[in-house]
Amino acid sequence: MTMLDAETAVDFSDPDLYRGGGAERAWARALALSPVHRVRRPAGDFWAVLGHQEIVAVLKDSAGYGSEQGMRLDHDPRATAMSAGRMLIVTDPPRHGALRRIINSAFTPRMVHRLENTMRATVADLLDRAIGDEPCEFTEIASWLPVSVICDMLGVPRQDWAFMLDRTRTAFGAASEPADPLAVAEAHVDLLSYYEELAARRRREPGDDIVTALVKGRVDGVPLSDEEIYLNCDGLISGGNETTRHATVGGMLAFIDHPEQWDLLRQRPELLGSAVQEILRHSSPALHVLRTATAAGELAGQRIEPGEQVALFLAAGNRDERVFTDPDSFDITRFETATASAKHLAFAQGAHFCLGAALAGKELEVMFSALVQRVERAEAVAPPKRMRSNLIWGFESARLHLPPRR
Repeated sequence: MTMLDAETAVDFSDPDLYRGGGAERAWARALALSPVHRVRRPAGDFWAVLGHQEIVAVLKDSAGYGSEQGMRLDHDPRATAMSAGRMLIVTDPPRHGALRRIINSAFTPRMVHRLENTMRATVADLLDRAIGDEPCEFTEIASWLPVSVICDMLGVPRQDWAFMLDRTRTAFGAASEPADPLAVAEAHVDLLSYYEELAARRRREPGDDIVTALVKGRVDGVPLSDEEIYLNCDGLISGGNETTRHATVGGMLAFIDHPEQWDLLRQRPELLGSAVQEILRHSSPALHVLRTATAAGELAGQRIEPGEQVALFLAAGNRDERVFTDPDSFDITRFETATASAKHLAFAQGAHFCLGAALAGKELEVMFSALVQRVERAEAVAPPKRMRSNLIWGFESARLHLPPRR
């Protein structure tokens, strides 16, 4: 094995790599050498896992690679220590499974039916505002659908949805310019205060929602603490917003770049499910997740030592040509067979497979079904602007013209 196989000169944690449009080329060059690379940097070395097979192997090995030491590169160790074992995404089995079952218990048939109605009503209202002669800021349009669904899922009253969108954007948003630390801290305080009030209300007035499930939840017979309830609300509302929002924007931009695929979806609406999976694979909003080795092992010929950080670049795995033919292309027939959709990594795999994967897929189906029915052909009126982030592969701005279908 050559030195190039073991190390790379590319810092895959550099947020400018994902804003500048060179990520796909960097992944391809590195993958041609090895699916696993050591990245050395002043902020701390880590292993970058770029290959699909290797990413899946780590995701499915919760015993060998833990989440409680942080789920993203450059995380705040104090915040992680406070959340570990309490918030779902930084909790390892078996407690992870117990927390997951509590949250899943909220998804009653009545709740799912209500959420689907919320999706359709929200999309209809959004497109009424966006379609027409004037351009729209599509990132704004795309942001409203997931926040409405996650708020409804948590049990947030409709009149508070705008407040939650504003506060979550400030608390969790990534942007080109560094966020104002005071504004971010204030947003987190506002959110935690809101969760406290909402949890108290649901103790008095239970409903078909996740907050009710959390306040009633037990792990090994012990009720969840207030802190655990608030942390999981935080995790759900931050995670629930990102994938759908940026996949919606990325999907629309992919259709603009490949108008023949837009025409194909219009001609063959039965491809909607496959199209949504391809949107998720191609846009891959979640760039990486972090694991920490808990024991010595080997991955693609590399010796991994206990305590070393292992960053799984899901978006790179979704462009692995060993799994996806012509991976940089956008092909809505790619997932036409039922088994193919299980291969992409947009929602990760293993114990931490995204809790809201089915819901996010339904949101995208509702959105793109309406778009293809109501929009002739979208056009970009300015180059889209990507976020400067190594966690979310998303967009700050996408000015689009959505002419009504003739």
